[in-house]
Amino acid sequence: MKVMQIQDEWGPENIRLAKRPDPEPGLGEIVIDMKATAINPRDLILARRGYGRHSGDLPLIPLADGAGYVSALGEGATKYQIGDMVCPIYNRNWLTGTSDLSHAGGSHGGPIDGTQCEKMLISESAVVRAPSYMTPKQAATLTVAALTSWNALVEQGHTKAGNIILLQGTGGVSLFALQFAKMLGAEVILTSSSNEKLARARELGADHLINYRDNPDWHRSAIEITNGRGVDHIVEIGGTGTLDRSIKAVRPSGTLSLIGVLAGIAGEVNLGRIVTQNIRLQGVTVGSRQMFENMVRALEMNQIAPVIDETATFAFEDVGQALAALPNGKHFGKVVCEF
Repeated sequence: MKVMQIQDEWGPENIRLAKRPDPEPGLGEIVIDMKATAINPRDLILARRGYGRHSGDLPLIPLADGAGYVSALGEGATKYQIGDMVCPIYNRNWLTGTSDLSHAGGSHGGPIDGTQCEKMLISESAVVRAPSYMTPKQAATLTVAALTSWNALVEQGHTKAGNIILLQGTGGVSLFALQFAKMLGAEVILTSSSNEKLARARELGADHLINYRDNPDWHRSAIEITNGRGVDHIVEIGGTGTLDRSIKAVRPSGTLSLIGVLAGIAGEVNLGRIVTQNIRLQGVTVGSRQMFENMVRALEMNQIAPVIDETATFAFEDVGQALAALPNGKHFGKVVCEF
């Protein structure tokens, strides 16, 4: 089978086409004929060995997002049938409950091989049935971005109708969060540096739009929108580059879900305000298989369509170009590879 792998040196520029033996499923395992994958900022960090020894060893097949059809069943594998469309979960060890140390080392795309391959060998316990109405290209976007936003807003965030949610940017997590928030009856404030992207977010249901380039003190605008009360929940993707303003924008006893550090991983944070305002700061890293299954049921009920940037859809062998497309920030929604 064909695979794309980070070959002899770390870096997205060192991803090469290679061949490996076709996998044979063992006890409780299945083989998935992969049809599409999707790109996340995590994948670029891993390709550069940004997590040190936790990035894994070379050669390494990248990416954690993907979808395909079951093509072979090992002995004792009874949960799925040949032809079922499934998605590998993010961490093969995290099936239910909260994250703990026993899950270490189980994440696809680093430290273990990921989804950018023609055929993927995996335990049937580490996959989820894809929504029946989605194409493989759509389902491939769910594993990381969709589940992260679902976990932040639903599993940990307990979002209720009427809550005011602030989202940053128009990447995969933020747009899934927008769709889930509207599904739950929440009011959404969305920030971006692009008026064009803000207009597209409006079409997806965003209630209030803030251009943070024109309005660098965007937290003040958010507070005004809430009539001085503050935002109930902020999905924070910027890290220390935006966290201070998020802390100012969230209401007392509100929630900050830290799911990314795109604007900085180190810096000063106003811990005093977090304490005195009883702000809940929670880290969110994707989610368990059970959370994924919960999300799929909600998707089936509401027929939500993932937002995919059709101008940023790449071929199997162009995954390096797909990774390189992330930092420029031109995409709206998910960047995908279609086989």
